[in-house]
Amino acid sequence: MKNVLIVDDSPVVRRAIRFLLEEKHKLAICSEAEDGAHAIATAEALKPDLIILDLAMPKLHGAAAAPILKRILPGVPIILFTMYENAVKALAPANAVDMVLSKSDGFSNLARCVQALLNPSQNPAPVG
Repeated sequence: MKNVLIVDDSPVVRRAIRFLLEEKHKLAICSEAEDGAHAIATAEALKPDLIILDLAMPKLHGAAAAPILKRILPGVPIILFTMYENAVKALAPANAVDMVLSKSDGFSNLARCVQALLNPSQNPAPVG
C-alpha cells in the first residue's frame, strides 16, 4: 500500500485530507506534519510515496521545504496544495513541486491527482 505524508499547519485541513484519502480512497497516511521543518524530518524517517504540502506555514514554508524534500526523496511526487495557487503555479518546477492544486478547487480534485501520481499507468495524466 502506498503511503502519503500530509503537511499543513491547519489540523482541520490535515484531518480532512486524511479522512478523504484513507476512508474514501483507501490510501495509507504514514504521518502528518505541521510545518516544512517537521515534514523534512518525517519524510527522511518514513520515506513516503507522495507528499501533500501546504505553502504558507510557520518555521519553513512549502516553497522552501519542497526542494529539500525532493533532494532527499527525488522520486517522490510533491503536490503543493494551497490557497495561493495562481501565485505559485509558474514557480512549480523551480520549487521541485510536481503539481500545484488550489484548495478552492476542493478535496476531490486532490484525491484524483494523488491517485494519478501514485498509479500513473492506471490513470490519465493529472491536470494541474
